[in-house]
Amino acid sequence: MRFDLTTLNLVLAIADTRSITRGAAQEHLALAAASKPLSDLEGRLGVALFDRRARGVDLTEAGRALVRHIRSLNASLHALESEVVEFSRGIKGHLRIAANASAITECLPADLAAFSQAHPGIRISLEDLTSAEVQAAVAEGRADVGIFVPPQHEARLTSRHYRDGELAVLVPQQHVLARRSGAAGQAQGGVKFDALLDFDIVGLHLGAAVQEQLRERARALGRTLNVRLQVRGFDAIAQLVEAGLGVAVLPAVVAQRFARIFAVQPLPLLEDWAKRPYLLAVRTQDVLPAVVQRFVESLCPAVPPAVPPDSPAPAALARQSTPRKRMP
Repeated sequence: MRFDLTTLNLVLAIADTRSITRGAAQEHLALAAASKPLSDLEGRLGVALFDRRARGVDLTEAGRALVRHIRSLNASLHALESEVVEFSRGIKGHLRIAANASAITECLPADLAAFSQAHPGIRISLEDLTSAEVQAAVAEGRADVGIFVPPQHEARLTSRHYRDGELAVLVPQQHVLARRSGAAGQAQGGVKFDALLDFDIVGLHLGAAVQEQLRERARALGRTLNVRLQVRGFDAIAQLVEAGLGVAVLPAVVAQRFARIFAVQPLPLLEDWAKRPYLLAVRTQDVLPAVVQRFVESLCPAVPPAVPPDSPAPAALARQSTPRKRMP
């Protein structure tokens, strides 16, 4: 079934204005010129897209589904136009990366800088999303590469190990947990997770991988995570901890960095799960675009691909490199 963009944009305009008349005017069409293609489209699809009412129209369930796809299509067309135009400016490729906040702050910047220096003609876009959103963005084609913390929920992705990270506790200076940790001696210094549950927690926004992991661990202990404040951004967390509004769990590298800026103290989190991997994923396909293949090889040169359970081994990542000795 073929669709023309004029009719699809008309559907979108009618949905936005909730009026066939106003939608037609927005698309610079006469009412009669708008009614026929709309009626033809509904006839071809075999469903009504709008409920006609005296004061306008409302989308049906089928109409809502179509509008979602039209918006996605328009976004893809806009990205297509922007990317193609960039070639006239000397750009040789466009790489869209989605990553969670921990990866962006803990390990990704240096690798992006090295890749950009080695490939100055490739333009990089980076979006900060939760780990679940990263997977969805790559699976749906809104991002070329995703970097996130397990678990992997999307079966449409092929992933491989990228880096290892570690979580730490951040407390105000002279906090009781810091004194307890110091009393334990250098060899044992640190904090067990259950000790944090006696205090208010300053955390990331809902859906962030760290926050969800803390909730699950507290539930496993039969305890409640006392989340007092939730914000976007590790710097905001550090300032709230400094103000004495709670304690936090965040990447160790970030915690150590903030200790040089704010009156806070990082402490080791004495849990096996405090060490966690980052995965790099692409959408499973037979042949990766050259730019994406080059980027994957740059970040993960020696790690063979992991495939989703019960899936045939995809050729795309497997073909990218000959297995060789792991880099130190």
